[in-house]
Amino acid sequence: MKMDYQERLAQERERFDAEVCVHDLPEIFHYWSNKYLRPLINSFGYDNIEDFFATEIAAMSGTVGRKIRIASVGCGDCSPEIQIAKRLVDKGVNDFHISCIDISPGALERGLQQIRESDLESRLSPVVHDFNAGLPPGEFDVVVANQSLHHVVELEVLFDSIRSRIANGGCLLVSDMIGRNGHQRWPEAKALVDEIWPWLPPSYRFNRQLQRQEDEFLDWDCSAEGFEGIRAQDVLPLMLERFQPSVFIAWGNIIDVFIDRGFGHSFHGRTAWDLHFIDRVHELDSAAIAAGHIKPTHLLGRFQSESNACIHVPGLGPADAVRRTA
Repeated sequence: MKMDYQERLAQERERFDAEVCVHDLPEIFHYWSNKYLRPLINSFGYDNIEDFFATEIAAMSGTVGRKIRIASVGCGDCSPEIQIAKRLVDKGVNDFHISCIDISPGALERGLQQIRESDLESRLSPVVHDFNAGLPPGEFDVVVANQSLHHVVELEVLFDSIRSRIANGGCLLVSDMIGRNGHQRWPEAKALVDEIWPWLPPSYRFNRQLQRQEDEFLDWDCSAEGFEGIRAQDVLPLMLERFQPSVFIAWGNIIDVFIDRGFGHSFHGRTAWDLHFIDRVHELDSAAIAAGHIKPTHLLGRFQSESNACIHVPGLGPADAVRRTA
């Protein structure tokens, strides 16, 4: 039986109300990200993803002429927003305010505690709001969407609201997943995973997230419950219909399977075999993306109403990253 919106909403709230640690990732993810992802982001002038947000917001401080109004959509427990605020202060930007928006009162309550402990109450405010209905009242100079858009059912409503509520010269800053709905692999990507799967020892084929042995890779549709990955494949096409990118960084696809929470905990990030395997999968992944055989599943970018130019990975611009469904 197909769940209706209210049922999914209740599941999503229950999950994030109760889930204290949503940022934990396997050790092997950090090996891969430090070796491959961080240098990619560094090549664009950012230290890491949080620094991307802080750097782009700080660049507006001399042009707004007043307090920078920021809305962070789907902030969870506000941990990234707190780090962004600290980076802004370190960059000498003090006149800003972040509205931390989420559907989960429990997550926001944890966030408020962290905000108080960080002495940032004057700069960050939790706001309980279902952003499937658009942004809450107000006009914003910057909208931050950090790993939240792939949870949104009403993407068109949210994007239209953002476009209408961003002040002149404002922007939408995004870090998100743009692969297939439910974070499944498209057929061409799954075929590559299936080729790699026999390389794994049986003990590495145990899905710790789902608690099941997968002697053959079973592509799990995680959008069956709640909102996880509910419309991930629509995020980029719908944004490109409404906004123009000026910074666009995209990466990854099949590597996700091996470094995420399902199978990533089987790799310890220390043994030569583990590291060689991940290096090899990354090499295959990058080559397939560069050849256009598969599309990236991750995005970091700045979008606005108008833009004269866009910096991006050579050969991997915004249009190149869209996986056509028909």
